[in-house]
Amino acid sequence: MSKATGSRIFFKHEWEQRTGSFKERGARNALMSMSDAQKKKGVVAASAGNHALALAYHGAKLGIPVTVIMPSIAPLTKITKCRDLQARVILHGATIADAAKYGKEEYEKKEGLKYINGFDDFEIISGAGSMALEILEDVKDVDAIVIPVGGAGLIAGCALAIKTLKPDCLVVGVEADRCQSMSAALKAGKPTLVPSGATLADGLAVPTVGPRSFETCKDLIDVMVSVSERDIATALLRLVELEKLVQEGAGASGLAGILANKIPQLKGKTVAVALCGGNIDTSTLGYCIERGLVADGRLIKFEAVVSDRPGGIAGLCGIIAEAGASIKHMTHDRARLGEESHSVLVTVECALNLLDRTSTEITRISPCLSALPMVPFGKHRTCHTSGWLRKLSCSWPQLPPCVWLWLSGPVVITPHTPLVAIALPTIMSYTSAMVFALKTVSKSSRVS
Repeated sequence: MSKATGSRIFFKHEWEQRTGSFKERGARNALMSMSDAQKKKGVVAASAGNHALALAYHGAKLGIPVTVIMPSIAPLTKITKCRDLQARVILHGATIADAAKYGKEEYEKKEGLKYINGFDDFEIISGAGSMALEILEDVKDVDAIVIPVGGAGLIAGCALAIKTLKPDCLVVGVEADRCQSMSAALKAGKPTLVPSGATLADGLAVPTVGPRSFETCKDLIDVMVSVSERDIATALLRLVELEKLVQEGAGASGLAGILANKIPQLKGKTVAVALCGGNIDTSTLGYCIERGLVADGRLIKFEAVVSDRPGGIAGLCGIIAEAGASIKHMTHDRARLGEESHSVLVTVECALNLLDRTSTEITRISPCLSALPMVPFGKHRTCHTSGWLRKLSCSWPQLPPCVWLWLSGPVVITPHTPLVAIALPTIMSYTSAMVFALKTVSKSSRVS
């Protein structure tokens, strides 16, 4: 990964904690800090995931009764795991906010249980900061530590430890584009409610940072950046392929910021990155990997109209194979072509096997199309595609119908005749692309 990022990278394997995340640090510290009388009564917390698991596990180890209020959206696997760890699990409300309100009213006030906030109690913050102590001990020449930010408990504790022991070490926070609560708080000078959209980094989707956490770290964070869904998906894919590690979206967000070149000042530096959670559902992992492949330009989808006579589909398949791609899915539709009585609409999903890859460069050695004279063509239409594609205005040779499928951009079609040309450009320093010539499908075929 150091080669891919241009930095000397060290990963902090917080996902190797017994319950799969850094949350155990704060949970155990909070439980051990209570009085004997409070330990007998027990604790209550609202959580849909890692905080609940951490409290349940360490509560069982310490003999402290744990009640967890989980919203209806909580994954069944995490509900089951909490119950297996002897926690009392109460399902209530549609959101964490609903669960937290219910927990405080029904269990903290009425039963006298101690409510433990997952990211804003001082015991939670200080426990989380122990991660930074270990990093500073193991990587004595570290120049920067990159930390995912949601509720801000982890970065608050770590920033305090870092700036106390090694003031010249940069504290870098990374949050999801779809929930930039820390950036908003830093700009406003106080915790601010922000819109929170669905994100691969669901553990970071906290609409308001904790007030205590914010006050602790507001003057200690050196760099704050946000990452897109594409960045997160790519980071998850890189970790699986290059490091053989599985992370949840929130856990991989720190690396996502580096791979997306959001923190250029880290180039050539010694950097520690917190991989802070590995609790990802298998179906979600599959979805994230596919998103990463699309973002990487290795999984593409396009439509074309080819001849419905014998050999039409076979010709298209041969062309795709010649281009170095393998077909994952293909569907035909004869009913929605209007007057195209002897044609078929084909939807194709292809996978490309790209050999050499870095964080900013994908190269492929393959025969490419000879340089063609660039001349304007007439009317064109845009094909339906998936992925991060955008319409491109450009000029191509005045040739029979062409489909130029750009992995980083568009599909543009000329309304002429037989040639289907699918350009599968890969990224070469973000400037050049490989183009594969696709041969004639049928003399009467027409692309759409």
